[in-house]
Amino acid sequence: MTEYPTPQETTRAVRYSFGMPLLLMAGLALLGLPRAVLHDLQVIHEGAPVTWFLALAPVAVWILVTVRVRSPRPFLTVLVIGLMFGVMLAITHQLLWNFAFAGMPALLEAGPALRLATVPGSLMTGAAIGAIGGLLALALTSLRRHNGGHD
Repeated sequence: MTEYPTPQETTRAVRYSFGMPLLLMAGLALLGLPRAVLHDLQVIHEGAPVTWFLALAPVAVWILVTVRVRSPRPFLTVLVIGLMFGVMLAITHQLLWNFAFAGMPALLEAGPALRLATVPGSLMTGAAIGAIGGLLALALTSLRRHNGGHD
């Protein structure tokens, strides 16, 4: 008979893999949504300083938290946070589609195929941000280990 892991054992395994609970990782991923929401609502625009801040600050927090908790796999941890963000981004864009494309009748009347075609872009964006952030987290972790691991 196969013995199944208890919820506590599963939680411990996730923490060992990522260095933090999945719920914390999802919370970190949520930090990236204000930029997407404000952009889709046409409150902020590309190139504005606030847009850059809202795009880069969450990733910096992902990296800093990952390094701070001493994740055993910093690249993987930040990559997974980025993938979670990508899923959230895809959902956000779908929910705010009518606001994002207000005044563009062709896009507002687009069928589900066009809307679904935007999902891979959101997922790839999250993956790319997570991979770049993960490389930076890995570099910082390596630097920290090289310098004796002091905070």
